[in-house]
Amino acid sequence: MDWGTRGAALAAAAVFALGMGLAERTQAADTVVMNLGWATPLESDYGILAAKFEELAEKYSNGTVDVKLRCCAQISTEDDAFKALQLGTVDGYFISQNNVSPHWPLMDVFVLPYIFQNTDHILKVSGGPVGQKIRDKIQADTGVHLLTFGGPGYRDMFNSRRPVNTIEDLAGLKLRVPKNQVMLATFEAFGAEPVPLAWSETPTALQTGTIDGGDNGTSVIREMKFFEFAKHLIILDHFAGFAPVFASNRFMNKLDEDQKAAVLRAAQEAGAYHTQVKVAEIEEIRTWLSTEGGMSITRPERGPFIAAAQEVQQQFAADRGDEFKALVDEIQAAAD
Repeated sequence: MDWGTRGAALAAAAVFALGMGLAERTQAADTVVMNLGWATPLESDYGILAAKFEELAEKYSNGTVDVKLRCCAQISTEDDAFKALQLGTVDGYFISQNNVSPHWPLMDVFVLPYIFQNTDHILKVSGGPVGQKIRDKIQADTGVHLLTFGGPGYRDMFNSRRPVNTIEDLAGLKLRVPKNQVMLATFEAFGAEPVPLAWSETPTALQTGTIDGGDNGTSVIREMKFFEFAKHLIILDHFAGFAPVFASNRFMNKLDEDQKAAVLRAAQEAGAYHTQVKVAEIEEIRTWLSTEGGMSITRPERGPFIAAAQEVQQQFAADRGDEFKALVDEIQAAAD
C-alpha cells in the first residue's frame, strides 16, 4: 500500500472512529427522567430541597437528567415509598428515618430520643463516618441509595386539649405516632397514649378528634395547618432528624458515570443549602406558630424526659444487637 492510499485509509478509519465515539457519547447522554416525590405540599421544606436538587442536577448534567417534582404523595405515600424504591417503581423519594426503619431497622439509631445533643452534633454525625457508614450499608443491604440527609430539624409536639408544662401533663393525651417501635416506646415512656397511624390518616384524625395531637417537624406543623386544630405547642427537641432523599437502584443504573456524578454532586450541594435554610428557620417558624398560628408554646423542663429517653435508648441498644449498639456508641462519641 503506498503512502497516499495508506493515509486515506487512516483518515477514513479516524473519521469512522470519531463517528462511533460521537454516537456512543450521544447515546450515553440520552435524557434520563427522575420522578422525585414526597408527601407534603409543594411549598414545603421538602419542596425547598427538591427544587434546589432539581436545579443543580439539571445544571451539572447539562440537562441530561430531567428531575420532575412530585409533591403531595402523587407517586407514593411515605409509608410505602421505601418498598417502591426497592422494587424500582419509584425513582426517588423523601422518607423520614422513622419510616425507613421498618424496612431497614438500623435506621432506628437516628430515631432514638435525645440521641443527638444539639444541631452541631446532628451535622457532625450525618457528615462524618457514621453518616457514610449508614449510606454504604443501606445500599448494600437494600439496594436503595441515600443521596443526601438534607437539613436537620426537630419534631415538636402539639395537642388540642391542654398546655404541657411537665411530663405528667402528657398523661392521657392520645398522640399520633408513626408506626415505628422506637417512637411508640418513647411516647409510652413519656406517659402519653400513643396512637400508631399512617401519615396519610393523620390530618383527618386530628380534624375529627380521633387523636388529641402528635408530633411533627416544626415546619410540617405549619405546612399542614395543624395549628388550626391543635393550639398547644410543646418544645422538647425529643426527636431530631433529617430530610433524607433516596433513589432506587433501577434509576441509578440508568445513569452513565457523568450523570451519576452530577446527581451525587447536586444532592450533596442541595443538602448543604437545605441545612442552612433549616438551621435558620426553626425558631422563626415556632414564633410564627405562636403569633400568626395562634398556638400557645410551652418549653417543659427536660430532665424527666431525658431520663425516660435514656431508658428507651438502653432498651433498644440491648435488644437490637451488637451492630446497633456499636452505632449508638459512635453517635454518642461524636458529641465529645
